[in-house]
Amino acid sequence: MERGGYIYIVSNYERTTLYIGVTANLSVRIFDHASEKDSEFAAKYKCKYLIYFEGFQNIEEAIAREKVLKKWKRKWKFNLIKKSNPEFNSLTNKFLKIGYRFLPAQE
Repeated sequence: MERGGYIYIVSNYERTTLYIGVTANLSVRIFDHASEKDSEFAAKYKCKYLIYFEGFQNIEEAIAREKVLKKWKRKWKFNLIKKSNPEFNSLTNKFLKIGYRFLPAQE
């Protein structure tokens, strides 16, 4: 059975630092970031606010997308985020409070 995956971007309160990650379980991973667990970089720079994510049918697609995004220029990443979250609002609290269940992205 194939396992879906997600790429996500979390940021600090000021939205000055971005952290791009990949996971098979977005809700658990976002909780980890909010709790400042499991990522030294994210904890050091207080990157715990979910501001962007994409879902994929399998984890391999998510990993490939993460590798591409990590090579992008900062401006390109900000433009990508602005398309779906123009105000750079945190999705973390909303996500954790109502237990969002995201489906893989449709192409």
